[in-house]
Amino acid sequence: MKDLGELRYFLGIEFARSQEGIVMHQRKYSLEIISEAGLGAAKPASTPIDPYVQLTTKEYDETNGTGKEDKLLEDPTAYRRLVGKLLYLNVTRPDIAFATQTLSQFLHQPKQSHLNAALKVVKYVKGQAGLGVLLSSKNNKQLKVYCDSDWGACLHTRRSVTGFIVKLGDSLISWKSKKQGTICRSSVEAEYRSMASAVAEVVWITKLFKELGADVITHSSKFSNLIPQARRSIEEVASMSKREWSVVASMSKREWSVGLK
Repeated sequence: MKDLGELRYFLGIEFARSQEGIVMHQRKYSLEIISEAGLGAAKPASTPIDPYVQLTTKEYDETNGTGKEDKLLEDPTAYRRLVGKLLYLNVTRPDIAFATQTLSQFLHQPKQSHLNAALKVVKYVKGQAGLGVLLSSKNNKQLKVYCDSDWGACLHTRRSVTGFIVKLGDSLISWKSKKQGTICRSSVEAEYRSMASAVAEVVWITKLFKELGADVITHSSKFSNLIPQARRSIEEVASMSKREWSVVASMSKREWSVGLK
């Protein structure tokens, strides 16, 4: 076995050390994506995705008589390759998680609008190619969780998207943007499902730290404030079965208040 010194590069991820901590970034990989996309001289974009542009599937266009000028790509391989590279870049770029999650839904029959959206993500990355995740050197064991969701934004399926991040002190250690498995008939239901997914992630992380012999500090107030707000609007989710609502609500409250101890 040979000691290669401090870790600086691994699987396309670069590691930079300072007094603030360790920064994980993929600057070299980002520049390769920009070069392959032919956007070396392009103007950087300020956002990874345009919130006013609604991406649709070919099936949706045919059903609703829209997007007639938005043709399928003759070579879908290029789009799939680009999205695949952006998905790997998401390892150190949580700021593009929602955009890559959205683009990955159109791999089967990508259209020109989908490719344009993917290229916009590349332009956004170009603005700060060296941006990454900081693993702080500060000794802070407090676990913080933030979650949110949209409501039925997908035009084709009307399913909502869950998004959450988990921080240990000042260090971002987990994040996800994922479409929910079922259709929610109210924004409250979508928020509750988002919270349940976030709590499940926190429970897993907490148990992992315990297995490693490291304790973390959790505060139920990070989530409990959402529960009474949802309860006040319970009539909005009357469409959910009583058992289903009970499972989601009980899981969120019990795991956070009991399972993390």
